[in-house]
Amino acid sequence: MKRSAAEIVREYGPFPGVDHVHGVSYDGQQVWIAVGDKLNAFDPASGKTLRSIDVAAHAGTAFDGQHLFQLAEDRIQKIDPKTGRVLATIPAPGRGGDSGLTWAEGTLWVGQYQDRKIHQIDPQTGAILRTIESNRFVTGVTWVDGELWHGTWEGDESELRRVDPRTGELLERLEMPPGAYVSGLESDGGEQFFCGGGGSGKVRAVRRPKRDSAKGSSEIPVDSTGK
Repeated sequence: MKRSAAEIVREYGPFPGVDHVHGVSYDGQQVWIAVGDKLNAFDPASGKTLRSIDVAAHAGTAFDGQHLFQLAEDRIQKIDPKTGRVLATIPAPGRGGDSGLTWAEGTLWVGQYQDRKIHQIDPQTGAILRTIESNRFVTGVTWVDGELWHGTWEGDESELRRVDPRTGELLERLEMPPGAYVSGLESDGGEQFFCGGGGSGKVRAVRRPKRDSAKGSSEIPVDSTGK
């Protein structure tokens, strides 16, 4: 198991009117953050807030290439980012105890905080396709190049953890500095992660460890029933 200090390459915020970042996603151009009663999008180059959507946004956020998905209490909302309309809702597997959310290969992956689990679910029905156990609170989840990562936050310690998507075995730890908590996690698809900063109202960009190109080509082992 690899262990190293997380390298924070940039901090964004705190943003006006934002006292807590609950979830983070990235649509290829904008970073989306869940801030309680709305979703805000900011430019990762300038750090400026670009727009807001008035929708309940209490935990993790995901983007499937066309729609946003947002945890709101005991449900997951499918949102049109152009209009802000909620197009559909499905039950969240943790019934309100859910935290992280991400999209990978046709399915949603949902982190559960106190139950210390990650569920792969059907985005149309909410049916659980797979469950991975963790030994830490899960506060954010993301996939990048076949790697499953999740955030943790217990006491005064936060980490980014890479785990085996089949067994949940811990493979790698990136330890955040004291006071730099992780309340949401998303990869930019390349060299960095965006991490929600909890009550700091900030988002931190953390450098992703470099990989041997031969090892970075594995496919995400999703369930074949994924839509």
